[in-house]
Amino acid sequence: MGWIGATLDALVGEFAPEAGRRRALARSAAKLAMNYDAASRGRRAAGWKAPATDADAAAFGVRARLRQLSRDMVRNRPYAARAREVVISNVVGTGIVPSVVHETAEVQAQIGAVLSEHLLTPALDARGELDLYAMQEVVIGTVFTDGEVLARRRIRRGKYARDLPLGFQVELLEADHLDDTVTSWGANEVIEGVEYSPIGDIEAYHLFDEHPGAARMRGLKLTSRRVPWQDVLHIRRFDRPGQLRGVPWLAPVMMTMGEISDYQEAQILKQKMAALLAAVVTYDKDSGVDPSKRLKGLEALEPGAVVGTPEGTSVNFTTPPKVDDYQPFMREALGAVAMGIGITRESLTGDLSGTNFSSGRMGRMEMDRNVERWQRMVIMQFCMGVERWVRESWAMQRVLPAEVIRLNHTPPRRPLIDPNDEIDAFLKQIDGGVNSRQNVQRTLGLDPERIRRERAEDAQKDSDANLAPTGASNLPTARESRAKANPEGTVV
Repeated sequence: MGWIGATLDALVGEFAPEAGRRRALARSAAKLAMNYDAASRGRRAAGWKAPATDADAAAFGVRARLRQLSRDMVRNRPYAARAREVVISNVVGTGIVPSVVHETAEVQAQIGAVLSEHLLTPALDARGELDLYAMQEVVIGTVFTDGEVLARRRIRRGKYARDLPLGFQVELLEADHLDDTVTSWGANEVIEGVEYSPIGDIEAYHLFDEHPGAARMRGLKLTSRRVPWQDVLHIRRFDRPGQLRGVPWLAPVMMTMGEISDYQEAQILKQKMAALLAAVVTYDKDSGVDPSKRLKGLEALEPGAVVGTPEGTSVNFTTPPKVDDYQPFMREALGAVAMGIGITRESLTGDLSGTNFSSGRMGRMEMDRNVERWQRMVIMQFCMGVERWVRESWAMQRVLPAEVIRLNHTPPRRPLIDPNDEIDAFLKQIDGGVNSRQNVQRTLGLDPERIRRERAEDAQKDSDANLAPTGASNLPTARESRAKANPEGTVV
């Protein structure tokens, strides 16, 4: 520090003790930070950003910009569109299936019939277009692109019910509907359209009646209204404690994806230049060729052309550029993009070259863990929210009490890489008592209640037809099948 700094600290401490204390604390903190290279502020760390903001403040004021950039990338960048489809296909696939749980089979069937008629038809959608499964696709796709999505409950009564099985519909809204011009509502604070109570709970959402983009194009005046939290589902991924808003999943890789696109365009231009092989004919003054019959000039230069140049001039061509190292660069760059999103490079690019069974399985296992987390997000925030609305609507319309309705939500089946061995492993888990049959069935994307009911029906029909019973115990395992096919060979 030197004697000058020590003298200055002593003077400050003498005449301004509080300022001296702050200087001493700052000096101590600086000494501790110097033990970590990453905490230094030298040339190597130039440009590093480390603002002391909470999760929502980190994107405050730029959330709309991030959404718009992300949407543009999904529209115009093929790998962004592919990443979105990979996430949708793996998280919801053909749909996260709701199944009624009840101790009485007859009541279960009655409730299931009503819910199927309402949830699994376009009757659920306020616009009459989507069923529950299609809504799940839109929800996870919008969360990927925008970082968050809103689902609003619309109560339907009287003539607006239109013979709906249950008295509500769901309207999906983009985050643009949040009115960020409202800053308070009584004693509550409103930040970016979300109203918080004095203890930090979300109490309401201030939503525009029209999407701002559509309203401006049609010359409409934007008006918003306060919607209680009970009527809104806010689906987003939480990355930090205290986070209440989402950010696009492409945010960490937007710069990289933009640079990849620029690189691809430059390589395409180099390919065009490499293909620009032409013959240039230069005429001497005494050639005697009629000028009107001479070949066209450089303005007609194109691949494979034969052109002429004015008298007294010559053209020197450099060697056409080569396109080198394109594939290795793209492979590594797209691998970084895939990691930033949480999927595998193979699923992002569709390129399985150089991937063997073991490496593909290991990569898929890690991605599956991310998919399971995202499925839980959709189930907890959207599916169970719709289930709550079902119970509340059922209590108002039905004779049975609301407590009888409970739903299980089964994610779609994960494709099996080696079905024979993997099914054998599941059966061993059940026989060994380390897993339950219904949990294995849900892992395969199946509804245990439906399987149990259909197996009972099959058994009854077989009995009525005097057919021998069939079951898993009568089927050979994959190992036994291979041994039978190769009785003298080694079973592996």
